[in-house]
Amino acid sequence: MTSKHWLSTPLLITCLAASQALAAAPEVKETAQPKLVVVLVVDGLPNEQVLRYRHQFGAGGFRRLLEQGASFNNAHQAHGITVTAVGHAAVLTGAYPYQHGIVGNGWVDPATKKQMYCTEDTAHTYIGEATDPDDGTSPANLRVDTLGDQLRYASGDRAKVITVAGKDRSAILLAGKTGTAYIYMEKTGNFASSTYYMAAHPQWVQSYQASRPQDRYYGKSWTPLLADSAYAQDAGAEFYPAKPNVRNRLPMLYSSDSGKPDAAYYTRLKSGPAVDELTLDFARAAIEGESLGRNPAGVPDILGVSLSAHDYVNHSFGPESKMSHDHLQQLDRLLAKFFGYLDQRIGMDNVMVVLTADHGFTNVPEFAAARKLDARRLDGKKLVASLNKYLADKYGADKLVAAFSLPNIQLDYALIDQRGLKRADVEDAAATFLQATNGIAHVYTRTQMASGALPDTRLSMLMQRAWDHQRSGDLMVITKPFWYFSGGSTGSSHGTPYTYDSNVPLVFMGKRWFKPGVYGQYAEVADIAPTLAHLLRVRPPAASEGRVLTETLR
Repeated sequence: MTSKHWLSTPLLITCLAASQALAAAPEVKETAQPKLVVVLVVDGLPNEQVLRYRHQFGAGGFRRLLEQGASFNNAHQAHGITVTAVGHAAVLTGAYPYQHGIVGNGWVDPATKKQMYCTEDTAHTYIGEATDPDDGTSPANLRVDTLGDQLRYASGDRAKVITVAGKDRSAILLAGKTGTAYIYMEKTGNFASSTYYMAAHPQWVQSYQASRPQDRYYGKSWTPLLADSAYAQDAGAEFYPAKPNVRNRLPMLYSSDSGKPDAAYYTRLKSGPAVDELTLDFARAAIEGESLGRNPAGVPDILGVSLSAHDYVNHSFGPESKMSHDHLQQLDRLLAKFFGYLDQRIGMDNVMVVLTADHGFTNVPEFAAARKLDARRLDGKKLVASLNKYLADKYGADKLVAAFSLPNIQLDYALIDQRGLKRADVEDAAATFLQATNGIAHVYTRTQMASGALPDTRLSMLMQRAWDHQRSGDLMVITKPFWYFSGGSTGSSHGTPYTYDSNVPLVFMGKRWFKPGVYGQYAEVADIAPTLAHLLRVRPPAASEGRVLTETLR
């Protein structure tokens, strides 16, 4: 009797063919992980400045990023309130304000109606430094995690995440919940952390502070880097009236009235390339002190660096000024030195670099008006006072506006209810009054935001993303293009959903992972976290809504 075969002949042939195909298939090799991920945020850098001045950059800084990296010219901070805290929160969370909870640099606490700073936490203090109650000391107000938190989770906390910035909110919001932030102290010129992160500074920080690098600029000047002819297209000084305690011409002397380094001098360092140089110097010290990029566990580390001075320069002088132009050239040379250091210390083949900004900038309104644009400043305090008077006249109740942190305005719902008024009616009346004010383009109400009853426009989408039902206002006020809220009479600002405030650089560099080139696709800063999470093979942050920028990947 013949034995029975458990496989029929056709099926056996199919299985043999499949096994041969599998055996012949090439081995799939995963791309090597970077040893260090460097996330660079230039505070207040519009992408148009990078494009406008790129022909003047040196070989190793911005030009290296643009030539060796994958860059997006149509990249945006895709939320409606484009300020420092919101922009930095987006970078490594991949989230929008309605989820991450950072709705501004500050907001009105709904319970107390008092101002709340985005990273204040009175439970913690700066280490070895004076701490005011509203100083930024922890990420307690950030509701979600970051890429760094996910990397530390995936590595069993073996990966290190270190951030450094000239502003507390910038360093803290990049560091997330489990990273470590270091901040420039304007009273002493030190970089310090807070008790949220540690009880005392490690030895390398103590040694760095003892060397007093911040004092080396005293009596020296910020002088123009290029020949006078290079600045011929910049706006003239007539748009930048002299301001008290601000040296608004180059060369700018770093000094103080006391004749020696003091708090006034250390504060002045923030408004020029000195603080950026110090920030990058401290970043080098962190790389060496924490052995970043040489992790003994063989896992990647993250270094976040926020360069704060460009924002201060643009606020004082505008992005069209010689001051801003030269500062960007100075920053370019500083980045070239920093990349050269990374070449020697770690090897750039092992380093992944991302460059972006937290927001852009509009032009000084006097400059914009000279170019025949409808551009002016709006006094927010006067606007709110006139709204309160209008509501009082209409409803017979004083101070129906309880507080404000523009573009958010808080109404006194308790008083509205007490008077037997309908909340939606008061909101609509306030919105109608504000929209009739010269310089105001749109006003969204809490009822509209909570119900989603908004016009089907990109602007509405951006403002909806920026609105949080607990922390945002009952009215959100949007100026006309080129107008902005300003209590002063000089300088420029940002904060709107318009492209001059939202369009920022977005560049990924690392030849093992990214294909160099200029990409025309629409991209968002919120895409950084999921793209890096994909490459680092970790979970994206919990609230991430960005996409993986697959078009750039090798």
